[in-house]
Amino acid sequence: MNNLKKILQFLTFVMLVSLSACTNNQQEGVPTVGFVDAFEDSTIEQAKIGFLAALKEGGFSEEEQTMNLIYRNAQGDIPTLTQIIRYMITQEVDFIATSPSLSTIAAIQNTKEIPVFMMVSPTPALMQVEDAQGNSPANLFGVAENLAYIDTSFSLIPRLVKPKGAQLRVGLLYNQSEPQSVDAYDRLQGLAGSLGIELVARPVNTTADVQLVAGALLNEGIDAFFANPDNTVFGSFETIMKACNEGGVPVFTSEAGLVARGAVAAYGADLYQWGYQAGQQAVKFLKNESTEGLEWEMVKVRKRVYNPQSAERFGIEVPEGYEAIK
Repeated sequence: MNNLKKILQFLTFVMLVSLSACTNNQQEGVPTVGFVDAFEDSTIEQAKIGFLAALKEGGFSEEEQTMNLIYRNAQGDIPTLTQIIRYMITQEVDFIATSPSLSTIAAIQNTKEIPVFMMVSPTPALMQVEDAQGNSPANLFGVAENLAYIDTSFSLIPRLVKPKGAQLRVGLLYNQSEPQSVDAYDRLQGLAGSLGIELVARPVNTTADVQLVAGALLNEGIDAFFANPDNTVFGSFETIMKACNEGGVPVFTSEAGLVARGAVAAYGADLYQWGYQAGQQAVKFLKNESTEGLEWEMVKVRKRVYNPQSAERFGIEVPEGYEAIK
């Protein structure tokens, strides 16, 4: 098994090196931008689309030959993610754009000089990348989010879902290896108590665990499921939705993008706008050729959204002020 793993990692390295031929065919005299996604996900992809749209609006695009773009996706493999970051460093990119948090952490672990513009990532404190004095990495920029916004989404559940028994039971999966996922679980555990909700939470370590653990949760008679904001849930959301729909359990979330994929409702960041905001900051860097005056920012655009089909499936009347996902 170890030999197979080494072979796969070697093949990945060879693939990255062979792709350098394409990279060397770049326009001279224009900036070279690296963008790395940790895994394939239709929701998270919206951040990349928004980021590149902001760059194009600012005068930097591949189509107009005003920017070279090196894009790579690690397909959920951490060794590959690290190799991608190191490859971009050898290509002397002007900056590295990262999405989501796994990419951000990998980037700042491997370079202290190249600016990193993050998106779909929690704050440096939640990622546990601050130093002993509470300072963020000096080369970390872009846009982050904290956990305060999940309270609004979670608090919506007792307003819209009637319990089968004496107490409302809400299921939750969280990834023990992701600090922001554990922090969200801890926060929701406290919030559940104040709302009279019994939180039925189970840990998962990989997307491969999700189907089995989600099935076990459904067998415990939960009334609703809350999709925790972490990479494992993003990567296996269709598995969660399928199980919950078959079990007659509505899914709620704090991520607007997951509502388009079947969750009933959410109050959270618009991922396109999240990427766009990070892209605007990157444009300032490219134009000024300096990070002076830049620092990481909090998400500015959040939305209250709902999925009409999912709401109808479960007979849920969503409050006013929530926008239907088109």
